[in-house]
Amino acid sequence: MTTALLIDDDPELGELLSKYLGAEGIALHIARSAEEGFQQFRTGAHDLIILDIMLPDTSGFEVLGRLRAESNIPIIMLTGRGEEVDRVVGLEKGADDYIPKPFPLRELLARMRAVLRRYSNTAAAAAGAQSRQGRVVRIGELSIDPGARLATLGGTPLHLTATEFSILDLLGSNPGNIVEREALMENALGKGED
Repeated sequence: MTTALLIDDDPELGELLSKYLGAEGIALHIARSAEEGFQQFRTGAHDLIILDIMLPDTSGFEVLGRLRAESNIPIIMLTGRGEEVDRVVGLEKGADDYIPKPFPLRELLARMRAVLRRYSNTAAAAAGAQSRQGRVVRIGELSIDPGARLATLGGTPLHLTATEFSILDLLGSNPGNIVEREALMENALGKGED
């Protein structure tokens, strides 16, 4: 069963999403603050995080930065602030998708499934193509750990989006080789030629 973590202080939204996503086979854990969210993130096994920008104890952008420092878990920003600058900042800081409130529940579900599909496809392609489960790729000072979805440069974690990590992982697993556009689209971006 897929498990998602909602970090949002709106109890009505949490209850609504819990019922809807539960009926769709997704277990939803709910955190009402950033700190509670970090506790649940660190102690639970979640496949995806839904993160609100407006939290009682800090900004969702701050939470996003801290999460990205630790993990490449898929993150969808969920917020009442639908201004372009907020969307751009969220995506640039590492969110995988952004959906403004109010939103149709089916759209959120579709976006969740799309993000999870991209992560699943890239992980399967990386594992299947190279059988690199548990192997860390090192190129100079760059280290790529596909199992943990973590990349470091000189020991410092790189804050990459899911797509950026997938591209880096694919290129790092093929040093000295040309990676064709089609392979890049299929393996790193999770979609074939249109």
